[in-house]
Amino acid sequence: QAQFVESGGGLVQAGGSLRLSCEASGFTFRDYYMAWYRQTPGKGRELVATIATVGGTTDYPDSVRGRFTISRDNARNSLYLQMNSLKPEDTAAYYCNALHSPFGSWGQGTQVTVSS
Repeated sequence: QAQFVESGGGLVQAGGSLRLSCEASGFTFRDYYMAWYRQTPGKGRELVATIATVGGTTDYPDSVRGRFTISRDNARNSLYLQMNSLKPEDTAAYYCNALHSPFGSWGQGTQVTVSS
C-alpha cells in the first residue's frame, strides 16, 4: 500500500521560506510522476507542483510559479517542495502523492501557515 509522510510545515511570516519533504513507500517511486497538492478547509485539493519521473520536467500553476520549486531524490524515495516568497494565501495543508493520486491513499499532510 502506498504511504506518504509529509514534513517541514510551520508558521512563517509573509515573504519567508519553507522546505517541505515527503517520504514515499509501498510503490516504485521512480516510475511515477509526483506532485504536491494543498488544501484549505472547505475547498478541494489544489495541485501546486508536478515533476516527471527522472526529475527534469516540472510544472506549476500561475499562483506559485517562480516561487515554488519541486524536486525529487529517487534513491531516497523522497519528494521536496521549496517555497519562497510565501504569501498568506499559501496557507494550507500540503500533501504529496503520485500525480492524479492513482493509489487512493493520502498522508496526513503538513500544515503551512503564513502570517501577514
